[in-house]
Amino acid sequence: MMNRRQFLARSALCGTVLGLGLGAPGKLLAAASKGKGLGIQLYMVLDAYQKDPTGTLKTLKSIGYTEIEAIITSTAETLRDQLKDAGLACPSMHFDSLGFEPGIKAAHTLGSHYIVSSMLPALMQKEKGGGEPTYTLDDAKRTADYANTLGAKAKAAGLQYAYHNHHAEFTDVGGGKTFYDVLLAETDPKVVQFELDCGWVHAGGKNPADYFKANPGRIPLMHAKDFLPGNAKDYPGAELGRGTLDYKPIMAAADTSGLKHCFVEQEGPFARMSSLDAARVDYDYLRPLR
Repeated sequence: MMNRRQFLARSALCGTVLGLGLGAPGKLLAAASKGKGLGIQLYMVLDAYQKDPTGTLKTLKSIGYTEIEAIITSTAETLRDQLKDAGLACPSMHFDSLGFEPGIKAAHTLGSHYIVSSMLPALMQKEKGGGEPTYTLDDAKRTADYANTLGAKAKAAGLQYAYHNHHAEFTDVGGGKTFYDVLLAETDPKVVQFELDCGWVHAGGKNPADYFKANPGRIPLMHAKDFLPGNAKDYPGAELGRGTLDYKPIMAAADTSGLKHCFVEQEGPFARMSSLDAARVDYDYLRPLR
């Protein structure tokens, strides 16, 4: 099973990359996350979903999840109807597999408020002809400019753009700053927000809680993810509570920062248990912290 980065890179080759248009984010609220619903990224259970869409979504609901973050593998209309049948909300979606303009349409179909780029540097590199993205200071500035463009266009469509990270964004670009630090500093808070993938932050050598504490109101979305120790090259996913991260201080910091939605997302391979069984373990670990 390909990992998420491979899946997104392949999807980026298929989609129309980055047309423009999005909407007003509204006022930033410092609402606490305690007692809010817990979500899951659909990619995590994609293997089960593709075999049995309705059954998989209903299983997620029975576990206790109240919302999903979407990726589109068929049509937004199909997913919308499946989610309605299962009783799940969809406040956020990743547009990489579709392209930006189709992503806007899909977000409206699904009733999503947030439209998220999974790998913006890779999408930008695709526009230049392909190859692996680089993470220099100049690259960070160009990425911030592009994110601002997406965010500004988002406003017109009534959506909120958010930037999702991987580990490479925590590359040092000089002056004691990382690529991600530059993104935070040079994007407009009125139109660009962030989805902090805590597992990838940790893989990049940083503490997710520090980013929540330093950026109140900028990070309304998060991915709760963990990895097994060692084998850093392959980043084997771990069930929450069984890897290297303690989510108690992370969730406390996210709560104070104004987190709106938390999505579980575990990387494969699912050799120890199925993706749905892992989703249950992840829920049981994280639910008491919400």
